[in-house]
Amino acid sequence: MKKFWEIIKSIFYYGWISIIYFVLFCIIWVSSFSFIQPNVYNFMVKTFSATTHGNENTVIVAIDDKTINETGWPWNMDLYAKVMNYFSEYTDIKAIATDIVLDSKNEKFLNSVKNISSRMVMTFIPSDTYNDESFDFKNYEDKFYNKFKINIEDKSNNIYVKYRSMMPMGNDLLDKLEYTGSSGNGIDSRSGVQIYSYPVVSINERLYPSLSLRTYLLANNTDKITLTENFIKVDDTNISIPVQNFPKTMNYIKFYDIYPNTIYSHKVYSAVDILNSYDNLKNGKKPIIDGSEFKGKTVFFGGNARGDVIGTEDSNRTPIQEAHPGVDIQATIYDNYVNNEFITRPHMFHEFLVFFVLSLIVLALVMNLSFGLSITVISGMLIGYFVTCATYLYPKGIAPDVITPAVITLATLIFGYAFKFIAENKNKEKVKNAMGKYLSKTVMKNVVQNIDNVKLGGRKAVVTVLFADIRGFTSMSEKMSAEEVSLILNEYFSAIEPIITKYNGVINKFIGDAVMAIFGDPINDEMHPMNAVLCANEMLKRVRKLRNKWMDENKPEIEIGIGINTGEVFVGNIGSETRLEYTVIGDTVNIASRIESYNKVYKTNFLIGSTTYNSVKNRVDVIKISGVTIRGKQKKMDIYEILRVNAGE
Repeated sequence: MKKFWEIIKSIFYYGWISIIYFVLFCIIWVSSFSFIQPNVYNFMVKTFSATTHGNENTVIVAIDDKTINETGWPWNMDLYAKVMNYFSEYTDIKAIATDIVLDSKNEKFLNSVKNISSRMVMTFIPSDTYNDESFDFKNYEDKFYNKFKINIEDKSNNIYVKYRSMMPMGNDLLDKLEYTGSSGNGIDSRSGVQIYSYPVVSINERLYPSLSLRTYLLANNTDKITLTENFIKVDDTNISIPVQNFPKTMNYIKFYDIYPNTIYSHKVYSAVDILNSYDNLKNGKKPIIDGSEFKGKTVFFGGNARGDVIGTEDSNRTPIQEAHPGVDIQATIYDNYVNNEFITRPHMFHEFLVFFVLSLIVLALVMNLSFGLSITVISGMLIGYFVTCATYLYPKGIAPDVITPAVITLATLIFGYAFKFIAENKNKEKVKNAMGKYLSKTVMKNVVQNIDNVKLGGRKAVVTVLFADIRGFTSMSEKMSAEEVSLILNEYFSAIEPIITKYNGVINKFIGDAVMAIFGDPINDEMHPMNAVLCANEMLKRVRKLRNKWMDENKPEIEIGIGINTGEVFVGNIGSETRLEYTVIGDTVNIASRIESYNKVYKTNFLIGSTTYNSVKNRVDVIKISGVTIRGKQKKMDIYEILRVNAGE
């Protein structure tokens, strides 16, 4: 039964430890995922993933500072018409995507849109907030969907980014357009940085592609995509866009390196150079930019002036720069499709499991290896993991969490060594308690406190030595079984040990049925002679009670004899370098033993030597036994039988 309860206690103890650790793990994982990992992800993408520039066949036409300085702002719609006419009349582009919301009844602009509509994708803005009760959204959305829907086969259970409406375009522009795609920014709520895009959005349960995806479909002359649980597949080009379906359907953007002295990762043309080239061509002059430069290329047209003119900057924070032009981000997403290169991240649940297993491995290393070896192995694991991420995984577009394993490992190390410290202390206490059954607890305490100075040797000290012996034990034991003898001895020693401890005595050893105790060392006690006498007196009283109890149990009666002597002894460690014993040696010890043996001669129970008597004579009544011959001593000595111990000060 006792073993059973020990098992239950162990399960309960380690169960609580496990629960505490699991809760701690979850808190650390969530904290790292929410507050640390996003910034580390951005650093890893910028440093190790964005190492090449954008596709050379993807270019940008930007309404930049140079353009605004020459044309002013806002633009007249005729200027937009010129840009569209330049590309429709003088270039052989694959497609043009306008990352600007344009809407006008301007005839020149509408005609320019019509002329290039077969190669143009214009952005539209999904919305949850736009609300105009005077506008018939139902009919507008039906018309919009019927005109711009694409062939989407949905085999997924993904959670799409859902909107309730959209910013409407005028019917005149709507009639001229052939293709459109949604705008939208995949901003990480933890860091405020755009790290992903929404390839497909839902507006009132109708699915639409993004501006970049629709441009890719147009450039590849297809409008069919298949949605699966983990991919968006463009059937005619055999690319699969990996998507995360938690918390929303999104794909991580693989960013490209910024060209020196620019803010773009793609080749960029200033919109004013396009305008001037168009005017020159119309006037028979040489264009600033020859249309042949755009042959077979995809153009992204957008605004990103950085001057003081309000409303001309369109940028977001990304891992590679603080104000990344939105039009370059759209071109980047498009390039991901063209190059068939994406950033994939493990699912949160899978990362959680991997990190939890990692923490258990770290915990196992902490518990089973030395401190230095465990730190070396774990440090090597982390360094190897980081090097693998930096030199292989991130350049390949595989982006696992880099910092959370290190944070979890550090926390596990702290937890593991704290637990190990507590467990080792607990085991040490068990060992001390166990050894205390063989050694005096006081001696054990001194050894532990001076663990580095345990060696052979000792010192001289004045102590009082007590010997107690059971009378007639040999003849008694011959009549009893070994088990019965053991039970009586154990009960006897268990009864007297607390008494010896009570009076600052230390049991030095058990010698068969005898016990040897020391007073005055290692417990410093100036009253050690008197305390030894008081101890012996109480021991005799306790034995009388035991004798009465054993008589009732039909066990043999026992008597004990006690001998006490005070004097100088050698106190310390004797033995060898590999086996020590803490003891006292000297004449004082021998005389105490001889005095005890005289109890048999004089039929007494309690005898003390003269040195002890001189220290306690004011508090005891005695009978003097004169001229006793002590074996090994030439001179005879006096010993004293204690009759009564008087109440003292």
